[in-house]
Amino acid sequence: MRRAGLPLTVPGLRVGLLGGSFDPAHAGHVHITEEALRRFGLDRVWWLVSPGNPLKAQGPEPLKKRIVSSRLIMQNPAVQITGLESDLGTRMTADTIAALQHLYPRVRFVWLMGADNLVQFDRWDRWQDIAAGVPLGILARPGWRMPARFSRTARLLWRNRIDQADARTLADQAPPAWCMINVPMSKQSSTAIRALRNMSAKKD
Repeated sequence: MRRAGLPLTVPGLRVGLLGGSFDPAHAGHVHITEEALRRFGLDRVWWLVSPGNPLKAQGPEPLKKRIVSSRLIMQNPAVQITGLESDLGTRMTADTIAALQHLYPRVRFVWLMGADNLVQFDRWDRWQDIAAGVPLGILARPGWRMPARFSRTARLLWRNRIDQADARTLADQAPPAWCMINVPMSKQSSTAIRALRNMSAKKD
C-alpha cells in the first residue's frame, strides 16, 4: 500500500529519479532535469532531496529549507520535489530504489545522474545492485564526458550501453542498461554558489 504523502502514479509511468543535496538548487539542475525529461522520454522526474550525502564531509542546509528553495526554482509541472529518502528512512541509493520499487512495482524508474557521478559510481554502496535494478540515465557535464566514458563502471557495463540515438527507449530496457547523452550543459554548480555565498557572508 502506498504511504500517505508519497507521489501518486499510474501503472507504466516512466519516472526519472534525480538524487542530490540540492544545496542549493540552481538553474543547472533545472536544465539537466528538463533535458532528461525530453531526451529519455520520461513522464515525470522526482527530485530526491537527500538528508545528507555520505561522500561529502560537510553537511548541507536543513532539508526543509532545501526543498522549499528547490520548489521555487523548479517550476515544471512534470517535476516533483520530494524528501523521499527522509520519508522512507533510507540513506543509501540502493535502499531508496528498492523501497520505491516495492511501493511502486509497476512504475518504470530510471536513475539519473551527471557524468561526474558515473566516474565515481563504483564507490557507491552496492552500486552493482543499483545498476542491476534500474536503467541509468547519464547526463554529460562539462569536462566529464571522456572520464565518464572510460570510467570503471562504463568499462564493466560497456555491453549494456544504449546508444544516445535510442535514449527514449531507456526506461523500457531491462537492467543493467545505461545511456549517456551529450547536452549543452550549464557550468553553474552548487559548490560555486555556496562559495560565493560564504564569501558574501564574510564580507558582511
